[in-house]
Amino acid sequence: MSVVTRFAPSPTGFLHIGGARTALFNWLFARHNGGTFLLRIEDTDRARSTDAAVEAILDGLKWLELHWDGEAVSQFERRDRHAEVAHRMLETGHAYRCFASQEELEAMRAAQKAAGQPMRYDGRWRDRDPSEAPAGVAPVIRLKAPQEGETVINDHVQGEVRVQNAQLDDMVLLRADGTPTYMLSVVVDDHDMDVTHVIRGDDHLTNTFRQVQIYRAMGWDLPEFAHIPLIHGADGAKLSKRHGALGVDAYRDMGYLPEAVRNYLLRLGWGHGDDEIISTEQAVEWFDLGGIGRSPSRFDFAKLDSLNAHYMRLADDARLTGLITPMIEAKLGRTVETSGRDLLTRAMPGLKQRAKTLVELAESAQFYVAARPLEVTGKAADLVTGDGAALLADLAEELRPFDAWSSTEIETKVREFAETRGLKLGKVAQPLRAALSGSTISPPIFEVAELLGKTETLARIADVAQPR
Repeated sequence: MSVVTRFAPSPTGFLHIGGARTALFNWLFARHNGGTFLLRIEDTDRARSTDAAVEAILDGLKWLELHWDGEAVSQFERRDRHAEVAHRMLETGHAYRCFASQEELEAMRAAQKAAGQPMRYDGRWRDRDPSEAPAGVAPVIRLKAPQEGETVINDHVQGEVRVQNAQLDDMVLLRADGTPTYMLSVVVDDHDMDVTHVIRGDDHLTNTFRQVQIYRAMGWDLPEFAHIPLIHGADGAKLSKRHGALGVDAYRDMGYLPEAVRNYLLRLGWGHGDDEIISTEQAVEWFDLGGIGRSPSRFDFAKLDSLNAHYMRLADDARLTGLITPMIEAKLGRTVETSGRDLLTRAMPGLKQRAKTLVELAESAQFYVAARPLEVTGKAADLVTGDGAALLADLAEELRPFDAWSSTEIETKVREFAETRGLKLGKVAQPLRAALSGSTISPPIFEVAELLGKTETLARIADVAQPR
């Protein structure tokens, strides 16, 4: 059997992090089995579906590099096919027309609620002759669901799950205006798209029992099911925005790399021994449905930060420069020229060791391409006033005739300068750091000086130095 999976989001908002994990699991299972990963946009809710939301979903998947096979399918555009299936079930006796008015249904539910009974359709038109229909009432088409026995699902994650058919009412397949319901559309689309494995959140498990009845009414083979436990916050509560229930675009804006987010989402509910850092290539090789746990996973920003820091250290320097340059340009209010980009790329090995996100990386790298004079504030400003400023003026005079401009040679020269004045190296290096970076924190300062070059280094020192 050729494996076919699908990701089927509703375009009523952004691609949230839970949906991204569902897409990842479907993508990995398809790729692991050499199968097909399909994308279906479930846009039947015309009041809430928007083109902007569709684009956000597509952009989010592309950013995560979860590329789907073929064209994305619009569920709304297949509505005639969905209606065709409902009428086919009507013809075979697996569905019927229900002429109950909205007022009748509301009264029915109110009576059930008052009696403490489950609120479900009572089947009042299940066996009645349509000739008894009241005039002027447009009927809905309902599934004639089995009332006896039970429905059993052998789920790859939840195991064997059962429900008594008496608990399932005759759900609506086609509304009175002829439009199909979500429950019908999903089944028809999955069948027509040859989906072999439905991998989705366990909040859909109840829907699955109802959808199975449509498959059986049509005589179609059932796909295999895997219902994934939902993601909770670090405190065990339902995931909310304060926990990290954000759109994928927010994680991009916060400075996370797609490979880090993929690795993190993979470990939210799936495991391979004690492995925490799992490359995408390894994930494709190892992924199986048996590795999905039954308990809800907990979202933890600290773990995501740690993974992102790891992947940033592995990332290509030119790629990182390309990612942070727009952030730096936004802060500086100007374009970073090619020479500045080259400098950032050469500085990247020292910069990326200390940053957890691209935002942090951009902030720490900005001083390299900032215009002189640098803004020196806080504790750094204290280092380049008074004795510190005079010390830097003397240091500049020592460095000016110096031609061997490498970090090693610069460090040697600064050490000699400090020793002749009876100072510890830090007493000179810290004011130098403040002058060159505008901060008390930077990559190794002698490496910074080498990268800036002699002319720029001396110019930055001169901006703050004051001869005695």
